[in-house]
Amino acid sequence: MKNRLPFLTPILVALACFSPPCHAETAVRSLHYYRPALAGNPVELECEVAVYGGTSAGAIAAIQAARMGRKTTLVSFNQHVGGLTSGGLTATDLGKPDSIGGLALEFYARLGGKTDFKASSAEKLYRGMLTEAGVTVLLGRPLESVKMDGNRIASATFETGETVKAAMFIDASYEGDLLAAANVSYHVGREPASTYGESLGGQWQEVSWKDVYQFCRLPISPYVVAGDPSTGLLPEISPHKPGAKGQGDHRVQAFNFRMNLSDKEGRIPFPKPEGYNPARYGLLARFLNFDPAVKWTLNYTTEPMTDGPVQMRNGDSNNAGSFSSDLVDGSHRWPDGTFEPVNFSELPPPRRGMPIPLRKLYEMREDIFQDHVTYQQGLLYFLANDPQVTEELRERSRKYGLDPDEFRETGHWPHQLYIREGRRMVSDYVMTQADCEAKRLAEDSVGLASYPMDSHFCQRVPLEENGVMTVRNEGGFGYPCAKPYPVSYRSIVPKKEECENLLVPVSLSASHVAFGSIRMEPVFMILGQSAGTAASFAIENRIPVQEVDYGKLKERLLADGQRLSFP
Repeated sequence: MKNRLPFLTPILVALACFSPPCHAETAVRSLHYYRPALAGNPVELECEVAVYGGTSAGAIAAIQAARMGRKTTLVSFNQHVGGLTSGGLTATDLGKPDSIGGLALEFYARLGGKTDFKASSAEKLYRGMLTEAGVTVLLGRPLESVKMDGNRIASATFETGETVKAAMFIDASYEGDLLAAANVSYHVGREPASTYGESLGGQWQEVSWKDVYQFCRLPISPYVVAGDPSTGLLPEISPHKPGAKGQGDHRVQAFNFRMNLSDKEGRIPFPKPEGYNPARYGLLARFLNFDPAVKWTLNYTTEPMTDGPVQMRNGDSNNAGSFSSDLVDGSHRWPDGTFEPVNFSELPPPRRGMPIPLRKLYEMREDIFQDHVTYQQGLLYFLANDPQVTEELRERSRKYGLDPDEFRETGHWPHQLYIREGRRMVSDYVMTQADCEAKRLAEDSVGLASYPMDSHFCQRVPLEENGVMTVRNEGGFGYPCAKPYPVSYRSIVPKKEECENLLVPVSLSASHVAFGSIRMEPVFMILGQSAGTAASFAIENRIPVQEVDYGKLKERLLADGQRLSFP
């Protein structure tokens, strides 16, 4: 007998949204990326649009599809909706604010602002909007498998036992797990600069952050005993040989947690994490004590002889320094579980399928997640308490702590890791630097992006500079776009021969360079709305997503407030 959960009334949907976790630990939600779900009896659910990924894009896609009258189910990997918007990233990377329209603009208006809001308020609003639209929300459902019928997804099965059948699927996950399980082509890492003729492509870009967060260009030794290579490298320096200028690799930009801090009374002192090892911060200790002329800002800086080493402010506090909250070189296996430290001048063929089983991939990501927790919490504890840090800097660091009003269920630490880059689909239109620089304009716009092309560091390596072995960060750049530019509809749908009923608004078809601009929460929301609209049209006309009439799609998007071009 089929379960009728997709057709529940909004009141019952609200109860489903707030149901207890489907894990053994139900009393308190501990800080985890993944815990195997408890499988119940096999249950079959049917809907018209199934959205996988409780991100901001996923929530907005589901709301839009439901508002268009489609029976819609949103399936979240974890116990939350809103992704980074509800997981700590509240200093929103807006780009050009007037390029934001549609449901994204409605969301921010109802929230009371586009930036510096409460993460908990964002999740509460997302849940409310999903309930208003009548979306069925299933939390704590890791994807287990996908069943294909030719080049269409027939159903997706989750660890909890449910199998969801739908006419259309939307992969709104940060990693692109659903698209990979559906055997859709993707890349992981950086294309060589020559692949798309990108000046920012590959390694060692000419236009980059080469003079920012580079240890103030000081000749800091990378070795455990300064100047002695036989003692080995300090922790958090890659042992792998970097490539030549312009070469590609399989490295992804560094992840971190967008922690919410406070200097108010009642703040939570920075915790000492299990597994804390001050030696892990040996390179930072050497940097802090190398030259007394360096000024520590505890914020962003671009001035010579200044550094973070990390941002500490009321609210969302980000990476801001040469050795900071980003765990450089710590996330390369996150997208699909594989990583080889190879460098190449020609882009390898796209990958398809699952290199390792999903359960094994989730377990690997859990280890990476916990390593990021230990590293970043340990960094804060180190700055506030370690005698290798000057008393003045320790005192300044201790003025801050974790916000006691946020993330109460996870020890006041964000539940969402900032996954800056996962898989990137390869479709008939690949967004590249040329789009960002308005040297090429997509004629099938489904939204605007405008944030600068932005990549955090991809590796930290020893190298010789001015005859001295030192250490430098590689892969970071920040370069402005000419103006808000259109994102192609073709970049959010797979190649027709690969899958006809899937849309991908997050792990879309883009080069590493272009994805660095597109990967902002407002843009994901915009693309999520467009994906939900296109899915509805494809169902209405019983056609593949690749055959949706763009003229009609554009008309509806504009009617719903989307901004598709910029004067």
